[in-house]
Amino acid sequence: MSIQPSVKARINHFLEEQSKLGTLRFITCGSVDDGKSTLIGRLLFEANALFTDQITKLRADSLKSGTQGKEVDFALLVDGLSAEREQGITIDVAYRYFSTKNRKFIVADTPGHEQYTRNMVTGASNADVAIVLVDARKGILTQTRRHSIICATLGIKKILLAVNKMDLVNYSKQKFESIFVDYQSFAQTLGFESIDPIPIAAHKGDNIMRRSKHTDWFHGPTIMSYLETVDIDFDRSRKPLRMPVQWVNRPNSDFRGLSGTIEAGKLEIDQAVRLQPSGEIATIKDLVLFEDRLKIAMAGQAVTVVLDRELDVSRGDVIVAADNPVEISDHFEVDIFWTGQSPGYAGRSYLLKIGTLTTNAQITLIKYKLNINTVEKLSTNTLELNDFSCVTIETDWAIPFEKYDECRSLGGFILIDRLDNQTVAAGMIKFALRRSANLHLHKMDIDKPKRQALNGHKSKVLWLTGISGSGKSTIANALEKELHRRGIRTYVLDGDNIRHGLNKDLGFSDADRVENIRRIGEVAKLLFDAGVVVIVAFISPFQAERQMVRAFFDKDEFIEIFVDVPLTVAESRDPKGLYKKARRGELVNFTGIDSPYEAPENPEFHFLTDKDDLDVIIASLLSKLDLSL
Repeated sequence: MSIQPSVKARINHFLEEQSKLGTLRFITCGSVDDGKSTLIGRLLFEANALFTDQITKLRADSLKSGTQGKEVDFALLVDGLSAEREQGITIDVAYRYFSTKNRKFIVADTPGHEQYTRNMVTGASNADVAIVLVDARKGILTQTRRHSIICATLGIKKILLAVNKMDLVNYSKQKFESIFVDYQSFAQTLGFESIDPIPIAAHKGDNIMRRSKHTDWFHGPTIMSYLETVDIDFDRSRKPLRMPVQWVNRPNSDFRGLSGTIEAGKLEIDQAVRLQPSGEIATIKDLVLFEDRLKIAMAGQAVTVVLDRELDVSRGDVIVAADNPVEISDHFEVDIFWTGQSPGYAGRSYLLKIGTLTTNAQITLIKYKLNINTVEKLSTNTLELNDFSCVTIETDWAIPFEKYDECRSLGGFILIDRLDNQTVAAGMIKFALRRSANLHLHKMDIDKPKRQALNGHKSKVLWLTGISGSGKSTIANALEKELHRRGIRTYVLDGDNIRHGLNKDLGFSDADRVENIRRIGEVAKLLFDAGVVVIVAFISPFQAERQMVRAFFDKDEFIEIFVDVPLTVAESRDPKGLYKKARRGELVNFTGIDSPYEAPENPEFHFLTDKDDLDVIIASLLSKLDLSL
């Protein structure tokens, strides 16, 4: 089929745009009330990017808002949310599009308030340049530093340091230069290619589009001249081919294509490509854009690729140049920005989404977090809201990736809480850990089915969870005795017993509790593989870790047993005197007192041990426990 005229026109237009300076994506960031929204509003106004009715409405809104004598409150152009207007701050990320005769622009106005730093990360993730605003009266603040570190980590190499509100310091050259020196001193380890300072008064238009008469001592560019001329490499088509598969397109039995967006490089008919992680090589037979056929497709285009032969390909696989593949690994060192309201811990499992791929991942080690003020590396065992940290992450299987510095779409990822589907972190892959390339599973001839056959029964994991004093160990002991009497091979993993050996190095902080359950989950998996019925009696207070362990097993292999009792009853039992110590303040982080217990939502069994007789509990478990092969 020949290329249709309309498609030819689109391709020609696309290639023409690629050959120009390109569309500059930039972000404004900094602390609260440094003037980010005002600067963007002024840029739009000065660039004639507003319609007459917008200007009229802007003037009317400015009068209503009481702008203290200013003719126009330019921030109102960007702060579109009513909550933002009421509070006078930016909450969400606002994108605006405008152009001059020299370049097209997409600008992201991001919130300065610490509470909404995660939204700033969203805006910075696709930016080429960052305008870091600083209030000339206040100088470099904590959020200035935090946003600058985020920009550096997200690969933004060029910084425009806009020292705003110069009119409020009488356009002081000394003040301007002092702020620039302070910023340079702070940012010297962040790896920026360039930091260009410009003194401005955004609401008055000083050094925005035209040079200000108030700063005749400044000989650098205006904001707009900088944005129009800053050198950015826009042509991703010159890089090696990278196309994550978003969808295996099978509208009928006669057609099978791989749909996705080309992130880098280009595709051509008869080109040899490699599918990763499988490593299979094929040739491009066809490139489809809706009802049209293409001869070539460039970076930025969404297309459907038809190969010359059928391969086992699924969403998340990556089409790459046959002679220039990406790396594959399951263990990484990454920089991570924590956006979750709940803390993150080493050992906790999350969903990781990178490109079009979603997989299970676990934080294996928190190496350090950054002190925002000094860029010092601090030791920590938790990830708190707005922390910037270096961690190691392990995925369930080896995935194709590139370092974030080389390809954002294949090096940037998010972590998602498995329970509530909230995004808890944004991360950037630094490199694969070498040991991941040297570790391989060794297949043994004797496997779980053969061990189960030798034992004469299935293996199971019976996970008893509940607060201290609920009766977990009592039930575990009685259940094992009855199973043993029936010739079933068992092993009990009891929380206190394990802490005398394998886990004696762990305390009772939330981070240590997470690691405690991660380790015991791995031990339970080994014993299960040995063909044994494993009875686990651990408080295991957090849903996330119980879900993580459940994910180790297939359906019906893991049985959660909620051993429930009112706190008052557990305290009255207090067999080890722990509640009394906790109440006296001698025992901190005690579950049920000053550390939470998250009850199971859908356990296979739920027993109330202040009402249910032990013999009845054991009989109920045995009646529904199918161990037959």
